[in-house]
Amino acid sequence: MKKLLLFFIFAAVFGCNKDAKTKSGADSSDVEIEAGGIAFDSSSVTKFDDKALAAFYRKLDFHTFWVDSIKRGKVISVLSNAEIDGLDPKDYFVSKIKGYEKKYGTLSEDDHLTYDFLLTQSLRKYIIHISAGKLNPYHLYGNWDLRRFDVDVNKLIFDGTSGDSLQKTIARAEPQHIVYKRLKKALAYIDTFGKDTLKQIVITQKIRRNDSSQAVLRIKRRLMFWHDLQKSDSITPIYDRKTANAMKKFQLRHGLTPDGVIGTSTVTALNMTKIQRRQQVVANLERWRWFPHEMGRQYVIVNIPAYRLHVVKNGDTVDTRRIVVGKEKRRTPVLTSTFSDIILNPTWTVPPTIIKEDLGPDAAKDTNYFRNRRLTIYNSKGVVVPASKWNPEKPNNYRYVQDPGDDNSLGNVKFNFRNRFTVYLHDTNHRDYFSLNYRSLSSGCVRVQDPLPLAAYLINDSIRWNFDKINEVVATKETTYIKLRNRTNVHQLYWTAWMNKRGELEFRADIYNLDAELYQKLRQ
Repeated sequence: MKKLLLFFIFAAVFGCNKDAKTKSGADSSDVEIEAGGIAFDSSSVTKFDDKALAAFYRKLDFHTFWVDSIKRGKVISVLSNAEIDGLDPKDYFVSKIKGYEKKYGTLSEDDHLTYDFLLTQSLRKYIIHISAGKLNPYHLYGNWDLRRFDVDVNKLIFDGTSGDSLQKTIARAEPQHIVYKRLKKALAYIDTFGKDTLKQIVITQKIRRNDSSQAVLRIKRRLMFWHDLQKSDSITPIYDRKTANAMKKFQLRHGLTPDGVIGTSTVTALNMTKIQRRQQVVANLERWRWFPHEMGRQYVIVNIPAYRLHVVKNGDTVDTRRIVVGKEKRRTPVLTSTFSDIILNPTWTVPPTIIKEDLGPDAAKDTNYFRNRRLTIYNSKGVVVPASKWNPEKPNNYRYVQDPGDDNSLGNVKFNFRNRFTVYLHDTNHRDYFSLNYRSLSSGCVRVQDPLPLAAYLINDSIRWNFDKINEVVATKETTYIKLRNRTNVHQLYWTAWMNKRGELEFRADIYNLDAELYQKLRQ
C-alpha cells in the first residue's frame, strides 16, 4: 500500500509540465557525488518516464543527492515560501517532504531513495513553474501565441546547491521585467491589508460632490481600506470635497475617468474585495511567466485591458499612446513578433469574420453598402464585380477591398508584423473612440491614436522619411510601402494588475474575463 501511494505521488509530480521546454542538464559541469549518497539501479528513476530527472541522477552516477541537511533545508525553505511568488506550496508536496525530513535519521534505504526523488522533482517542478508558468496558455486559449521559456533546470539546481544561494540562483530563471518584480511586491503589499469585512455598495443613481447618501458611508470605508482616504473615527453620509479627491485618486488607480463622479464602473471597482484583488495579482504573476523573458533592445508593448501602447528602448519608456482593442467576441490576440514594414495610405481587405458577421448581412439588405464604404468587389479570378452582380447568398466567394483615404478603416498607416491571426496595428477612421474610457471596440486589431509619429520613430530615417515627408506622402492618398531596417519587437500582452513606480496598486477591468478562471485553474 505504501509503495502504491508513493507511486501516485510521483505520478502527480513527474507527470506535470510534460510540455514545458526544459533542458536535461547534460551540458552542466561535472557534479561531485557526496559521501553518504546511496547508489541505486537506474531503473528506479527511468520508470517514471522523465528524461530530465534521469539525466539529473545520471550525472550523479545514480546516487542520491540530498545527503546534506543544509541543502535539504534550502529546498524546504524555497518550496515552503512559494506563496510569495503566487504559487501554492501544496503543488510541491511540502507537507510530505517535511514529514520525511522530520524522521530523516530513521528512514529506510527505500525511503531515502523516495525522499531524494521527491525533493529533486518537487524542486524541478517549482523552478519550471517560477520560470515558465504552472499552466500552458496554449492549452487554455486559442488566441495566444507565445514561445515557452527554455531553462536548464538541472544546471540551476546543481549551481544553486554548490556554494551560491539557491534562492538567488532560482531567481535568475524568473522573469526580470520590472512589471513582474513589482507584481511580487504588490502581492506582499496586499497581504499587509487587514481583513476585508466591508459590505457591498449599491447605488441607484450617480453620486456627485455634496450629495448625501447612505451608500457614501460604505464608499468612505472602502476608500479608507485601500488607503485612498485617511482613516477617521467619525464619518458622515455627505460626499464632501476630501472624499471626492480621494475618489479621483482611486479612479486613477483603476483606469477610470478621474472626475470624482461615482457611477456603475466606479462602484464595480469599489466592490472588488481584498481576496479578489489578491487573486487577480496571482493570476497576473502567472501570465508574466508566460510572456517573453527577453523583450528586445527596442520594442512596442501593448497592454490590451489597459488600452495602452508603450514604446520602450534600452529599458526606458520613450512614448505612450492610447489604443482601441478587440471586442470581447473578437478578442485581440496575445502574441509576440517583430515589425516588418509600414504601409502609408493602406487599402483594407475585409477579413472573413467581418464578411460573415457584418458585410454579408448588411449588404444583403442594401447593396449601397459597398458604394458608401468605397469597397471594390473582386471575384476569385481578381475581376471587379459590380454591386448589382454580387450574390448575397455567397458573400465569402468574393474579396472586398476598401480604397485608401481618411475614411479607410485602417486610417492613414498600417504597421505589419508576422502572426497567424492576420492582425496588425493601424490608424482608424473612428478617432473619436480614443476619448472613451471603455475602448474594447475593434474587430481584433489594435488601433493607435495619432500613429504617424510612431511610424516616423520606427522607420528611423530622418533623411528619406522624416515626419514632414511622411505627412506629404499621406496627403497624396497613394499606397506606399516602407520596409523597416531596424529591428523592433512587438508584444501584445494582457495584464490587469501592477504596482506603479510610486508603490501604488493599479488594476484594470478584466475585459475578456480571464482572471478569475485562471486563478481557479492555478489552484486546482
